[in-house]
Amino acid sequence: MEKIVIIGNGIAGVTAARHIRKNSDNEILIISAETEHFFSRTALMYVFMGHMRFQDIKPYEDWFWEKNRIDLKFDYVERVDTDTKSLQLKSGQSVNYDKLIIATGSKPNKFGWPGENLNGVQGLYSYQDLEMLEENSKTAKSAVIVGGGLIGIEMAEMMISRGIEVTLLVRESVFWGNVLPQKDGELINRHIKEHHAKLRLHTELKEIVDDGNGNVAAVITQNGEKIDCQIVGLTVGVTPNVNFLKESNIQIDRGVVVNEYFESNIQDVYAIGDCAQFTKSVNGRRNIEQVWYTGRIMGETLAQTICGNKMAYNPGPWFNSAKFFDIEYQTYGWVFAKLQEGEKDFYWEHPKGKIALHIVWDSSTSVFKGINVFGIRMRHQLFDQWLKGQAKVEEVMANLKTANFDPEFYSHYEKDIIQKFVEETHKNVDLKPKTWWRKLITNA
Repeated sequence: MEKIVIIGNGIAGVTAARHIRKNSDNEILIISAETEHFFSRTALMYVFMGHMRFQDIKPYEDWFWEKNRIDLKFDYVERVDTDTKSLQLKSGQSVNYDKLIIATGSKPNKFGWPGENLNGVQGLYSYQDLEMLEENSKTAKSAVIVGGGLIGIEMAEMMISRGIEVTLLVRESVFWGNVLPQKDGELINRHIKEHHAKLRLHTELKEIVDDGNGNVAAVITQNGEKIDCQIVGLTVGVTPNVNFLKESNIQIDRGVVVNEYFESNIQDVYAIGDCAQFTKSVNGRRNIEQVWYTGRIMGETLAQTICGNKMAYNPGPWFNSAKFFDIEYQTYGWVFAKLQEGEKDFYWEHPKGKIALHIVWDSSTSVFKGINVFGIRMRHQLFDQWLKGQAKVEEVMANLKTANFDPEFYSHYEKDIIQKFVEETHKNVDLKPKTWWRKLITNA
């Protein structure tokens, strides 16, 4: 029996622990300095807005860990000695391991702005960030959020739910403009303004102003505008949380450098989740993936290797989902901010501006490349199958009714979408009636 030590109790580390337990009697220890028990990081915003209590976002009861013989230690790892296979903890204790899994996640980016360490400046990633935001929002009247990404929009919704005036500083011409195509981003721009958030496009932060007591008083933009505020949310991306490894022999670049089996340069040391940096891209994905579901897949996959069934990371076609206030967003495959060479696209938007579809395909082969949908829920399994099977865009569009996952009583717009698609592309597509979705997979 080996001793498996996991640093970090996020989705990647906990999933690895659960699956190692399912497949072995190995001793398992999880060390975390964030919380004693695992929680759903993506649900932190709902705790702040009062929709849920913190205990509601813990997927497992507190007795789960002892019952499944997964030991937990609330402590901070200060140093890793790979020669002696030991960890030095902040409490002064030392822990030995046979195999080490590093799953320490990310931390918010900072870029050396003047005033970035004032009271009231923060990111939104950890449980400690949630506690800080609770404290900072008690007397705040206005907040400035720097960065046009998913954490930024979550933070805006949280602030607005407490009656705090929000201004978003976004470098691009549309929100999340480094990811969303222009028309998609313009839809989100309008929606943000409908929720009474002020959106400053083409605007970057210059400095954060001190009130004389070490607290935030205002921000000044690169355009010279001064905006009074008591909270500054820094949401300009995250970076792997690996600083504690700098004195070790483990190779780090932006994250812990690993191969497709999550193996680092040191035998019996692995990294998964946000802090892992692959030496080469897997399925065309970025070499650092900071997404909830990929952490889960990495944990499941590494557990197989740890338990003797060596398995490479193979997450399949890209997908993701998020929410911009009231608008749900899903993406399958690749829809880049700017159309790539050899690609064609089609965009449809409902007149009320809250529902849209944007599909991309190869111009010479008609092979479906990716789709963004806003306000429509689509079936992941079907798009995964179409992407793996290199389905033609005509097949995807013809089966939109079956792909639609919205409840029966929702309004459906497939006829309108297909009519415009045929008019613009001159492709011969007949909308097929809704069928049992598994039948399409079976027939593929």
